[in-house]
Amino acid sequence: MKKIIVIGASSGLGARIATDFARLGFRVGIAARREDRLKDIKALYPERIAYQTIDVTTHDAVERFYNLIELIDGMDILLFASGIGFQDPELKDSTLTDTLQTNVVGFARIIAAAYKYFRDTANLHPGQIAAITSVAGTKGIGVAAAYSSSKRFQQMFINSLEQLAYRQQVNVKFTDIRPGFVRTPILNNDKDYPMIMSVDYAAPLIEKAILKRKRVAVIDSRWLIVNTLWRMIPQCLWKHISLGL
Repeated sequence: MKKIIVIGASSGLGARIATDFARLGFRVGIAARREDRLKDIKALYPERIAYQTIDVTTHDAVERFYNLIELIDGMDILLFASGIGFQDPELKDSTLTDTLQTNVVGFARIIAAAYKYFRDTANLHPGQIAAITSVAGTKGIGVAAAYSSSKRFQQMFINSLEQLAYRQQVNVKFTDIRPGFVRTPILNNDKDYPMIMSVDYAAPLIEKAILKRKRVAVIDSRWLIVNTLWRMIPQCLWKHISLGL
């Protein structure tokens, strides 16, 4: 039985993907801050799901992550689905700090811990580190500077670890999942965003990318086109584009 751990599994994409993998027969470890939600998800597949409360911003996050690995007796795949994001044109100090602590520091510590687990474990088959980043990491978005920059960091951190894995001969694959807008609690649910996707639509596409071990997956094809066009815009023009999201 293959084993997957989902960090950020209490709601949205993380919750849906965790339950889908349990239904497919995986042993699933789920983690988030809200124990009540984790208990509800475990109750759906009590024999296949174990949980551990983890706040990725706290000092004991890595220890709790390793405890969760022990609870499901190993790990084949990590999916990091935790994150926060805000529009913050005023650049509030609290918003900047919260975003960077979760999306940069918390992300890096858990991803690095997963890398070291695969490095130190003799695996016949490659482990996999998957993370839900965002198309927002393609360009700096003025109204969400901390969020878009943190997503860019995540993408670069994955790239760096892939190079390190090659150098250190660590048997691990990486999957960088870059969705466009998905209607989850991270967005204002009463606002119409362009090309917004439902969790029911986006989750199967993400699961397919994980199972196929895709290196980079932009979710979905429409956002792949937008993402490609964004990359072609030079900064001297990009600074004049207003993304009033």
